[in-house]
Amino acid sequence: MTEPRLSIRGLKKAFGPKVVLDGVDLDVAAGESLVVIGGSGTGKSVLLKCVLGIIRPDEGSIRLDGQELVGLKGRALEQARARFGMLFQGGALFDSLPVWRNVTFALTQGKLGGGAKMHALAVEVLAKVGLEPRVADLRPSELSGGMQKRVALARAIAANPEILFFDEPTTGLDPIRADVINALIRQQVTALGATAITITHDMASARHIADRVAMLHGGRILWSGPVSALDHSGNAHVDQFVHGRAEGPITTAATA
Repeated sequence: MTEPRLSIRGLKKAFGPKVVLDGVDLDVAAGESLVVIGGSGTGKSVLLKCVLGIIRPDEGSIRLDGQELVGLKGRALEQARARFGMLFQGGALFDSLPVWRNVTFALTQGKLGGGAKMHALAVEVLAKVGLEPRVADLRPSELSGGMQKRVALARAIAANPEILFFDEPTTGLDPIRADVINALIRQQVTALGATAITITHDMASARHIADRVAMLHGGRILWSGPVSALDHSGNAHVDQFVHGRAEGPITTAATA
């Protein structure tokens, strides 16, 4: 059996008395687009931050191609992160930098060298997300919300990463612009041949982006399966969440 690109076992994380992750087990195959769904406050972002090394879990293992990520520091952590691309919730662009500097930020590590080369690269990458060359010289504040998301996606793919992470990629967008971003994400993940992990509560986004879906609830993955099985999962929690029903095993307090 082929080893998963990413393998998570027994992942636990608590903040004081609040247990957020309570033994998460999850595998992601190379080249797979996995979407983790769940209500607000169910630990999706904490899971992502644990994988990225931003938060250290209390227990458990996170292996990338067999290499343990938990506990990595310094150069070893930098090398692992160099394989990642990330689209943050809200875009998280630097308002003080022009768009082209935002797009190439990871490649230059925030330094100001390589101007002409980086500008040309940014224009090339921006074209992949449907933005004209002129956008490269604008500031993020001059862009619409949808254009900012495109720039954030361009930044995520600029270094041709092996693994892409998307944190609520359609937050703040109307349905039409959200659909455009979903299509671009799917297109670029396929073009790169990358492994993708998306966290979202937007079911339209999940259906568009995912090969496979996993639901996080109560600190654990309680169901996973192909996106085609979402509407007949056989799991009451998944069924309630997917169809947005007030009645069911998920209480309002649990998703507040």
